[in-house]
Amino acid sequence: MVATWVGHATVLIQTQGLNILTDPVWARTAGPFGIGPQRVAEPGIQFADLPKIDLVLVSHSHYDHMDVLTLRQLWARDQPLIVTSLGNDVIMTGVQSVARDWGERIPVRPGIDVIVSRNHHWSSRWFSDHNRALWSSFVVTLPGGNLFFAGDTGFGDGKWPAEAASHGQIRLALIPIGAFRFKPGQMTAASHIGPIEAAEVFDRLGASSGIGIHWGAFRLSYEAYDTPSKMLAEVMKCWGQTGFVTVSLGKPVEIASITLPIEHNSNPLACQRASSVTSLR
Repeated sequence: MVATWVGHATVLIQTQGLNILTDPVWARTAGPFGIGPQRVAEPGIQFADLPKIDLVLVSHSHYDHMDVLTLRQLWARDQPLIVTSLGNDVIMTGVQSVARDWGERIPVRPGIDVIVSRNHHWSSRWFSDHNRALWSSFVVTLPGGNLFFAGDTGFGDGKWPAEAASHGQIRLALIPIGAFRFKPGQMTAASHIGPIEAAEVFDRLGASSGIGIHWGAFRLSYEAYDTPSKMLAEVMKCWGQTGFVTVSLGKPVEIASITLPIEHNSNPLACQRASSVTSLR
């Protein structure tokens, strides 16, 4: 398994002969008609350099996760299987997609399925469509250990990671860590998680490896550009945990084979009180 972070929530995962893309966004802005937050970093892979894509996961309708123009280009070029949650297929005009409810399963090939799973977020694309389409995370069941893509999420009831883990050992978890300060000093928000809660999600998933996403591409909140990455490293150090890291844009990373879940003696949420974490911008 090889993962390449393209930027924000877009990751290319290559495994079992499949090329998988999560929330593919190559747009310059995250909003309608070219209006919205602009990119502060180029995509780690140019669109023309992408391999043939077999499977696309689209978590919800927000513009920084659903780029309809990119999806149309992918469909015209590769005709991948595009999986999303209920209602988003109506928005993604010009492509064929499969929309399912939480808990439903879509077969990809023998031994490989996509399971649409719960997370904690909301949706809107226009002023009049608030929560008219569903949001989700995804589990891709794989012979060498599952892939989990959290999409965009807050912590919510904190039970959804265990629900995803119930489908089998997770080899790689893609978990958001950025856009968590919507006001100065804030460490978390209702619809997003920062590094502290992301580390808790990683632990509850029991994943062998994790990559922090949803940062460094669009400025959506008040933290500094590299705060999510630096803070995640501090949280992991504080908790004495390994395996959940950030990676460089465009650099392929080989994902280690499955290891047994690690038992921990402390809680990452306690690291919020650590001076090494809270002193970061």
